[in-house]
Amino acid sequence: MLELIPREKKLILFDGVCNLCNSSIQFVINHDKKDIFLFAPLQSNIGQQIISHFKIDTTKTDSIILYTEKTGIDYKSTAALKTAYYLGFPINLVSIFLIVPPIIRNWFYDLIARNRYKWFGKKSECMIPTPELKSKFLN
Repeated sequence: MLELIPREKKLILFDGVCNLCNSSIQFVINHDKKDIFLFAPLQSNIGQQIISHFKIDTTKTDSIILYTEKTGIDYKSTAALKTAYYLGFPINLVSIFLIVPPIIRNWFYDLIARNRYKWFGKKSECMIPTPELKSKFLN
């Protein structure tokens, strides 16, 4: 399954039914000027294969995972901040928060993740990409 991801690409796994997550993915798509990101819902076949392959505990991480060939898997705030870094200036400036210890960053991240459905809502099914965006999504 990892062979489906070209070396130069980075894969974002996201909660496909979360409105906040879907909005975040739309933001990344709109700012991915170098076309480096691919996407897959955690609930998809590829998402489940990657979770199984890397033995990811979805009770601890269930909202965003970033996979790159170079660094492997990043979770939670690290995944979000590294994603911002790859989007370039000025968005990459938020990656300065990587200097904050993960235990602190992830406390805030987990607070939002725990409440994301209550605060932002939930879809009944995963987002279906438009025909123009279909090439950015792995099934």
